[in-house]
Amino acid sequence: MSSKSRGGFESNSKNLVSRKLAIILCVGFFCAGMLFTDRMWSVPEAGSMAEDEKVQSVSSSCNPKTNHTTSEFKDILGEVSKTHNSLQTLDKTISNLEMELAAARSLQDSIISGSPISEDLKIPALTKRRKYIMVIGINTAFSSRKRRDSVRATWMPQGEKRKKLEEEKGIIMRFVIGHSFTTGGILDRAIEAEDRKHGDFLRLEHVEGYLELSAKTKTYFTTALALWDADFYVKVDDDVHVNIGTLATTLSRHREKPRVYIGCMKSGPVLAQKGVRYHEPEHWKFGEAGSKYFRHATGQIYAISRDLATYISINQ
Repeated sequence: MSSKSRGGFESNSKNLVSRKLAIILCVGFFCAGMLFTDRMWSVPEAGSMAEDEKVQSVSSSCNPKTNHTTSEFKDILGEVSKTHNSLQTLDKTISNLEMELAAARSLQDSIISGSPISEDLKIPALTKRRKYIMVIGINTAFSSRKRRDSVRATWMPQGEKRKKLEEEKGIIMRFVIGHSFTTGGILDRAIEAEDRKHGDFLRLEHVEGYLELSAKTKTYFTTALALWDADFYVKVDDDVHVNIGTLATTLSRHREKPRVYIGCMKSGPVLAQKGVRYHEPEHWKFGEAGSKYFRHATGQIYAISRDLATYISINQ
């Protein structure tokens, strides 16, 4: 009995020890697991904090960079503006040189042809040219005396009033005419007498003729450009009556624009058929049959800016 009792006691003791050991191991593993879990979570958090600090550092460093970039952009805009102003100055200088070249060519042509040199052609080389708003060239013919008198009696001031208009308003007005086929003939002498009386003619180195009107117009722009430095050069027929104030106001709106060509614009068919009115001898230049002229102003009145007059003078 005693041995059986002791055997049972030892068995119970072993079971108790096994249970206690299991509990201790469970608690130990649980604690170890908690420690391991805490360590695993703390590492990402520390890394995240480092990343946040890095992002904040980058963000804070972006502001000076943005400000620096803005400053550089403003500097670039300033340089672009300076370059634009320099180009405008250069363009104006080139335009002035082209006008001087046109004046020199006109003077050279007068010398070569043996024609008397106008005093106006000598002035630009000696003194600084005055600036005018516009030069109005009134296209006329030998047989148009009545038309000229009508213009003088209506919208073209005479004598001191015309000179005052030139000096105070910067507006030049002249009747534009060349010479007859026989230089110095009765037609030319009649114009010279009329010019002595009124002093309102611009004589061209050009032989008058209906088929030479385009050449006359180009010669007018070249001569006017050489004589007067104006913003605009106007061509008008002698049967058109002009409101000077309205014309000046209209042109003044376009003074700052380059290459101005203003008038009553139109376009029409190119007439290739011979024998019809307004037949175009050089119709082939405009393409196939049935083509139209490029958009252009009617010939009664139109104006061009100085740079276009310069272009015509150089390329006529």
